[in-house]
Amino acid sequence: MDKKQYVDKAIHAYYERHGAVSERLVDAILYSVDGGGKRLRPLVLLDLLEDFGVTIEPGHYDVAAALEMIHTASLIHDDLPAMDNDDYRRGRLTNHKQFDEATAILAGDSLFLDPFGLMAEADLADSVKIKLIQALSQASGTFGMVAGQMLDMTAEHTQPSLVDLAAIHRHKTGCLLTYPFLAAGLLVEVSQDEQALLEEIGQLVGLAFQVRDDILDVTADFETLGKTPKKDVIAQKATYPSLLGLDQSYHILEDSLNQALALVEKLEAKQAKNFVKLRALLERLRLDG
Repeated sequence: MDKKQYVDKAIHAYYERHGAVSERLVDAILYSVDGGGKRLRPLVLLDLLEDFGVTIEPGHYDVAAALEMIHTASLIHDDLPAMDNDDYRRGRLTNHKQFDEATAILAGDSLFLDPFGLMAEADLADSVKIKLIQALSQASGTFGMVAGQMLDMTAEHTQPSLVDLAAIHRHKTGCLLTYPFLAAGLLVEVSQDEQALLEEIGQLVGLAFQVRDDILDVTADFETLGKTPKKDVIAQKATYPSLLGLDQSYHILEDSLNQALALVEKLEAKQAKNFVKLRALLERLRLDG
């Protein structure tokens, strides 16, 4: 199996290990877990660990799986009628369309809460697990992704400043994309300087990913996206293209990736290692303007 399959196996194993109180709830949870997706966030974590020279262990897959569960929960809730009201995700019916709205809400609730149980059971040092759990909570909840979603909804039908837009996306998208970098540093137990470098790289990756997503929402079709295109335009959401135009958005994407690469060079010098997989990730995020 490849790393992506091991992440999926870790999620399934958690629910198999504990058994089901409600089969329907678990079915709804796994419907979204198994609905495709690149597993970008967990794979970034695992690839980073390999760049550091770490052999991937089951405990690492549990941390990666927990991160993917949080991300999947956010997608289920993001698609709900009260939020983005989307019928499709990753090319198939969204959770509330496949099941019903109440079931989708509860499946999302479970996927927000269960990851912390999974991480607590992971075969890792307790001192490291505490830091990993705290960092994931910070990235996910009131001070991270959920706050960003609130800011995003509040900004609909308004003309936010670039500062406001950056704050929305730094929290809504950036926090969960920064987490793999923070988690890798905690697992490897790097120095404070290296941890700060990893966090800054993660923030730049989060910015690049969001700008890229904003561009694709305007320029790509359903087959490419696997979800409804131009839905941000229809909802009058604040995006980089809507505020700055496509040309400037492409520039921000390229600039953030170039800044990240410069920081990778500093990290490589400190570690005396080549971060091949991290460099490859940054190059994959580029678009032809």
